[in-house]
Amino acid sequence: MPNAAPGEHTAEPRRRFRFAPRRRPRFQGQSFNKLIPNIMTMLGLCAGLMAMRFALDERWAPAAALIIGAAVIDGLDGRLARLLKATSRFGAEFDSLADFLSFGVAPAMVLYMWTMDSWRGIGFVPCVLFAVCMSLRLARFNAALDVGLAPKPAYAQSFFTGVPAPAGAGLALFPMFLSLAFEGWGWHGMAHGVRHPAFVGLLLVVVALMLVSTLPTWSFKNFKVRREVVLPLLISVGAYAALLVGEPWAALAAAGLIYIGMLPFSVVSYIRLKREAEALREPVPAPDAPAAGAP
Repeated sequence: MPNAAPGEHTAEPRRRFRFAPRRRPRFQGQSFNKLIPNIMTMLGLCAGLMAMRFALDERWAPAAALIIGAAVIDGLDGRLARLLKATSRFGAEFDSLADFLSFGVAPAMVLYMWTMDSWRGIGFVPCVLFAVCMSLRLARFNAALDVGLAPKPAYAQSFFTGVPAPAGAGLALFPMFLSLAFEGWGWHGMAHGVRHPAFVGLLLVVVALMLVSTLPTWSFKNFKVRREVVLPLLISVGAYAALLVGEPWAALAAAGLIYIGMLPFSVVSYIRLKREAEALREPVPAPDAPAAGAP
């Protein structure tokens, strides 16, 4: 203070300092959770590429296992995308391209190097046909997204049109699964028999036609199980899991046989549901009006 005597100390008011809140920088971009489905699709694509890499070294078991791993990833990435609300057109296109390589090109090339190359140019024809039909199936799916076709009727919501891509790859690799199982059991003659190019080529052609067919196949998305079937189903799944751990190649071959055996029941179920839906849409004739003057 100006009027204070010399030597006197004046108390100055304390200054209060307030720290400004720290601002976190905001980056423009997508959340990491929404990138998880695309990352899984990328892993499936890499699995298909690595399968062909192992086939070049004639390591057939890892090559087949990687294609099966790609099928498992393909079954999870779409469900995760819907769960995380991360569905996008980019994800759909990327998934289709990864499916073409992992389930179209990779199985064809692995089977060609496994046995079909012994027939040289003729053995390459079924492999090319399988890859082409796989691409046509996926192109049909993408075209449906672009055109915006009318949604399927309620009875067709639980069915695919044709054999889906992962199942087609598994059916194409059925001879390899069976041969690896026979080799593990020491049945070398039978393993060599199922490896014959005639059997593998015929199976490739049949599966290729099933991919582009209009065959209704169960999708198991809205599949309901009756109460009396739940317990046997759980026991069967547990037994299959034990077989998958103990004899994986035999379990995978058995899965192919089970899937083929389910196709006729799938067609019968589709036809029955379609007839029931058409019966509900049929107009009910109105009762005749009474004549004039009638009591």
